[in-house]
Amino acid sequence: MHSETKIKALIELLDDPDEFVFSQVEQELKLIGNDIVPILEYAWGNSFNNILQQRIENLIHQIQFERVLKDLTQWKNSQGRDLLDGALIIARYQYPDLDIGEMERFFEQLVKEVWLELNPNYTALEKARIISRVLFEIYGFSGNKKNFHSPQNSFINHVIESKKGNPITLSLIYLIIAKELKLPIYGVNLPEHFVLAYTILPEDFVDEFLQEDVLFYINPFNGGTVFNEEEIKTFLAQLKIEEEDSFFLPCSNLKVIERILNNLIFCFGKAGVMDKVEELKQLLHIIKS
Repeated sequence: MHSETKIKALIELLDDPDEFVFSQVEQELKLIGNDIVPILEYAWGNSFNNILQQRIENLIHQIQFERVLKDLTQWKNSQGRDLLDGALIIARYQYPDLDIGEMERFFEQLVKEVWLELNPNYTALEKARIISRVLFEIYGFSGNKKNFHSPQNSFINHVIESKKGNPITLSLIYLIIAKELKLPIYGVNLPEHFVLAYTILPEDFVDEFLQEDVLFYINPFNGGTVFNEEEIKTFLAQLKIEEEDSFFLPCSNLKVIERILNNLIFCFGKAGVMDKVEELKQLLHIIKS
């Protein structure tokens, strides 16, 4: 256990010109883990040494990134693979100080508002329309068509704040509501798009899906419009993409998080932020391994 005095002494050595000394100090501080971040931030704020500040910034980022790697690994190996938990881990990559409790309270309120309008006797279509009305009319969520390729569209906290997202994050919010209300709605991993399938199956169904299990599809990026299998075929034909069963059938929560990471890799790559691309590829490797 390091004393605060020793930690402060180690931090002061971070600007040592000897690379070996710096490397040893950095490794020792990294081993302390996330608990050291507030001390590092305080040291950064009270320093006028540019080299020390830069090294502290890099160290904080490394510590926080290691935590995201660890949490995503645990999430992947967990039994439930809760979608909100997975999305919040990805959001913490960009926003390490994210208030998880605030996000959870937002969803509790959102789910409650949908639940108050639902009736057990409603048809599947009526239930879907209730979710869409609350999400897109009352809360004002919509697809970010102006800045479609902005990386911010893939971070759940930013989407909640701005009320604008891409197909995957808007679908994600819809899926979290459906999960809490035990409605059999699942993601569908389309090329260049992401939609939802309302099925006849029990909630949390895990065996193999069949096309006849799907009642209809929902497009959250377009305000929750409902469509059918033929429209997916038309969409694929327009893209000149050969049909595959997976383009019509529900996918796992693992695939949803994988799709978010792929979106982020593409968007940061398009923006030329290659250091983030490389780190996000590490996160994607965890999901795919």
